[in-house]
Amino acid sequence: MAFSFDDIAVGKRLFLGFGKPEILGRGPNEIRGSMFAEGPAIFGNAKTFPSIWATVMIGPNKNRDSPPCVIPGNLAACKVVNHSPYSLAVKGNAAIFDHLDVSRTITAGTDIFLGGSLKAQGDVWSNCGGHRLSNKKNFDIPHPSKEGWRLRHTCPESPSNDVYIRGRVKNKNTIELPDYWKDFVDIKNITVTLTPIGSHQDIIVKGWNDEQVTLQSNGGLPIDCFYTIYAERIDGDKLIPEYEGLTPNDYPGDNDEYNINT
Repeated sequence: MAFSFDDIAVGKRLFLGFGKPEILGRGPNEIRGSMFAEGPAIFGNAKTFPSIWATVMIGPNKNRDSPPCVIPGNLAACKVVNHSPYSLAVKGNAAIFDHLDVSRTITAGTDIFLGGSLKAQGDVWSNCGGHRLSNKKNFDIPHPSKEGWRLRHTCPESPSNDVYIRGRVKNKNTIELPDYWKDFVDIKNITVTLTPIGSHQDIIVKGWNDEQVTLQSNGGLPIDCFYTIYAERIDGDKLIPEYEGLTPNDYPGDNDEYNINT
């Protein structure tokens, strides 16, 4: 095997292997700078993979000629040896047409849409929120107190796009609502559940607005209770829980607001 320590420039297309894929074009219609590799191929640390795992294998970057990365606010994440905490970075959209197998954690800033399956040996976390809804929104993690067991929780389901807050109010008669609720939920239709702590206080909801819920106890007794407050979101159409049809495509509302799992 011969090695070259000089730059190699390919002005047209680079083919590694047998055949010339038509998708890269021919003659005047060829895509300049394109490449075809029959594979397999390894990028990064040459000793990362003990066997052929895939057509393309991307390991940690241990090329010392590559300058260390700079992540604003997280300089510790840039390792001196690997120069980067990541093996792959994609700026733009990425498409996966079949299965995605993940051995550790998936972190998503927004939504994850899958056309195939998601298999995870590590943790998959769901905040059960966002603007897109789906059936049986779950998370499944190693059990926190039983070795060899797992814990699966599912998100609440309802015939409306609800959000909620919960907590405890003690020695005061108001429950402060989140600042963003005034532009996020229908304040007129909130529901409040109260559970007195320690004694029967005969607590009632005296009134509410887009900033707080006011409580009142019998005889002015000190208030100490748990509370749960539900409200329906207003950033979109109301959910239509029942409709005539054979598939989710028959939904009479705006389907773009939802990610449907069937």
